[in-house]
Amino acid sequence: MKEKSPIKIDLETVIKSKTNKKLPRFLIRGLEKLIHQDEINHFFANNVGVEGIDFVDSALDYLNVKVNIYGEENIPSEGKFIFASNHPLGGLDGLALSSIVGRKFGGKVCFLVNSFLMNLQPLAGLFVPINVGGKRQERDLNQKIEHIFETNKQLLIFPAGICSRKIDGKIQDLKWKKTFIKKAIEHQRTVIPVYFEARNSNFFYNLARLRNFLKIKLNIEMAFLPHEMFKQKGNSFSVTFGKPIPAETFNSSKRPEEWAQWVREEVYKIPSYGSN
Repeated sequence: MKEKSPIKIDLETVIKSKTNKKLPRFLIRGLEKLIHQDEINHFFANNVGVEGIDFVDSALDYLNVKVNIYGEENIPSEGKFIFASNHPLGGLDGLALSSIVGRKFGGKVCFLVNSFLMNLQPLAGLFVPINVGGKRQERDLNQKIEHIFETNKQLLIFPAGICSRKIDGKIQDLKWKKTFIKKAIEHQRTVIPVYFEARNSNFFYNLARLRNFLKIKLNIEMAFLPHEMFKQKGNSFSVTFGKPIPAETFNSSKRPEEWAQWVREEVYKIPSYGSN
């Protein structure tokens, strides 16, 4: 059997494939350091053939992060659920939730993610992309999503779509999208609210605020998320699971988008146990 080759990130090759412009070498090296290319490639090289939840746990171990779990008694041992969480970090929070829920349900878990994350081959089996280009691809994707909701896999989702920003002086999600409410109703899945206690650096939030002030549409702060993740090395976080919300809760008294914001509010009411 042919051994698998390690995944390798090559930012310079990616840039060349996306643009005809040749960037100065010093700028390429600066970007490579920003995304921690050498460190990530070293991790990939030491985890060839490791996939799924095992890969997630290896990443958490590599970063030496500790996750304190609260409210686990709120997760029923049987049933089909949608775990809807705030999204403070943009990476580590997803890894942590995948590990916790995946281990509890024997690896039967899927994460609804941005399609570009499908390039992380060791995690592709855990991911379901929610945005692709082209009508044919969109139709095929919608069919795949419907199939996933019909299975007995537990679904994890960050309804905000992107990680939290500083809003009115508080680290919090942007408006939550309504998709998870509609799917909970259609497929009679109980929603379990999740509160993840964590934050990125002040630099990240200040950059986002400056971008908005300058009316720049491109989310340039997202390029710093790999650096933000590695800055979390050795930290601890708390994850708290709230009381299950049956699908029947989401009745006609509110529109799906209103129910989505209601669940968001419920998440931020979950007691915080702090993180270091």
